[in-house]
Amino acid sequence: MKSLKLEIPLTSYATEAELPLDEQTLVEQARQATYKSYAPYSNFHVGAALLLEDGTVFTASNQENAAYPSGSCAERSAVFYVGANYPDKKIKAIAVLARPGTGDIFQAVSPCGNCRQSLLEYEHRQKQPIRLLMLQPKGGIIAMDSIADLLPVKFDADDLFGK
Repeated sequence: MKSLKLEIPLTSYATEAELPLDEQTLVEQARQATYKSYAPYSNFHVGAALLLEDGTVFTASNQENAAYPSGSCAERSAVFYVGANYPDKKIKAIAVLARPGTGDIFQAVSPCGNCRQSLLEYEHRQKQPIRLLMLQPKGGIIAMDSIADLLPVKFDADDLFGK
């Protein structure tokens, strides 16, 4: 038996001000998207903002449904919208923020497993990494240069076709 250790590369920023301006704006737009969330059951409001290669930004929020799991996460809502309406545009980055309750306190959150897999599919589809921005538990921002870093033992289309 051989034991392996996985390492996940990420960059930690003490404050949002350390990010490039377009990424600061992306984080703020994800923050604002949480206020459009429909989360009457979990009261956990998530916002996502996608930055396309041409500078266009699209936002989305989680949309819950009494017939769980019929709702949609913010990240998948955003990426599916872009994929359906702008299939030839490449996604440069995504910011994801969460706001539990009714206040203005934000907490660190990363994409769920379904969102990770969905984002990985778009990364594979566009043959270019998607940068991920998230809050850190004690403030600041964590950035990952590729969604694949969230899934170090990933499954994608290459696995289907034996590549």
